[in-house]
Amino acid sequence: MKEFDIKVIFGLRLRQLRKEKGLSQEQLMMSTGIHRTYLSEVERGIRNISIVNIYKISSMLDIDIMEMFNFKKIDQERV
Repeated sequence: MKEFDIKVIFGLRLRQLRKEKGLSQEQLMMSTGIHRTYLSEVERGIRNISIVNIYKISSMLDIDIMEMFNFKKIDQERV
């Protein structure tokens, strides 16, 4: 898997999890302190997110951090 691919796939997974919880990017930003523009760029596969921010997001979403890397659950129509 190329670096570009993993960023895009991770971004798709993050967006999926955020939407499953019924949260907007703005709500996630307010809860984690991560800027909305940064979150948007991560979701689009532009930014390379740090493990610290992945932890913040998983904690806020109340999911195991490993669930963020469960790429098999990505809606295949979006990939």
